[in-house]
Amino acid sequence: MTKLSVNINKIATLRNSRGGDVPNVVQFAKDVQRFGAEGVTIHPRPDERHIRYQDARDLKSEVYTEYNIEGNPIDSFVNLVLEVKPTQVTLVPDAVDAITSDAGWDTIKHKTFLVDVIKEFQNNGIRTSIFVDPVLEQIEGAKATGTDRIELYTERFAHEYGLGNTNAIKSYVKSAQLAHDLGLGVNAGHDLSLDNIKFFKENIPNLLEVSIGHALIAESLYLGVENVIQMYLRKLK
Repeated sequence: MTKLSVNINKIATLRNSRGGDVPNVVQFAKDVQRFGAEGVTIHPRPDERHIRYQDARDLKSEVYTEYNIEGNPIDSFVNLVLEVKPTQVTLVPDAVDAITSDAGWDTIKHKTFLVDVIKEFQNNGIRTSIFVDPVLEQIEGAKATGTDRIELYTERFAHEYGLGNTNAIKSYVKSAQLAHDLGLGVNAGHDLSLDNIKFFKENIPNLLEVSIGHALIAESLYLGVENVIQMYLRKLK
């Protein structure tokens, strides 16, 4: 069975846009676990424009499923992860000003750097995963870093699938199979949604975990707004 980890960054974005503490990030994490999610993902960025570093600390005692912290392993991020000690750290090569993740690691070019960072996390009992594009050479490069898992960057699949191109899955299938053959666990994430997740899951072998945030939160708004409006109307009668 593939685990669902819910990325709660957008809840923090909504909170920060108004100030205060509504919606409450910690409570939302507790709720998604209560509703059946098997993990909570956060991706703190240096400017803390959504998830704040303190959120990562506050969530530690409340995430009883899998706690996954994503990010670019700059010094402040590394220190945060070593302090919090989540279940998993997912290394993402984000630019400081990136709106969202937009590429996987060049695992060959950055091998030495990744080896050192991964070893430090593993020495502290933290499972490691690295964000990669579905390119076989990059999967082989990931193996050479010593990482426990990879996370396949699925934006291109999601875009092509939305256009009706189901062949876009092929490179992901090959990459997942190679990763498994090399002894790497396979995660996936980015733009996966209710529209494409079933097809992706059915075609990707040995898929351990998906991390879904933006689409899941947006879909929750669409699918839940009718109920909330009716609740208001009942109270206003």
